[in-house]
Amino acid sequence: MKVSKTSFEGALIVEPDVFKDKRGFIMETFHRHRYSQEGMSADLVQDNLSFSEKGIIRGLHYQFPNAQAKLVQVIKGEVLDVIVDIRMGSPTFGQWESVILSGENKRQFYIPPGFAHGFCVLSAAAFFAYKCSDFYVPDSEGGILWSDPDIAIDWPVDNPILSTKDGQYPCLRDILPDRLPLYEK
Repeated sequence: MKVSKTSFEGALIVEPDVFKDKRGFIMETFHRHRYSQEGMSADLVQDNLSFSEKGIIRGLHYQFPNAQAKLVQVIKGEVLDVIVDIRMGSPTFGQWESVILSGENKRQFYIPPGFAHGFCVLSAAAFFAYKCSDFYVPDSEGGILWSDPDIAIDWPVDNPILSTKDGQYPCLRDILPDRLPLYEK
């Protein structure tokens, strides 16, 4: 597998080894020992799968407390996957980064705790799978408005399809500091 660093410490792009033949392909999507050696040592405890259609944005979501690391990938389709550093005191606080994930490129994105996460579906539809390092805790759920002008994510849609909740989240500047994780070197 090939692992590439991003501009955020701990956030990694993973390109698993894919073995193809006339029948199709096989790939290892997770191996605790190998992923841990590459810096992805979170204990992943929950798997999720979502289906979304073109033009849908899901996010920007996070949990605090009970922050989650995530290992995300697209099984079928294509998305623009986005993370935002929300760690108070981080030198990259409020900055974002994105990567294209697709069933074709088979990339994975490892997102450490302390980041808000979201994605926009670029293809007609997408199956999006992710592993989390902590269970979903409704009282820890948080979110940032997808169109926060201070973050200024360059989304590929002007009028996305959103859940009611995603359309009503506050901007990052309006979230109380005690509702955000702290940066730890």
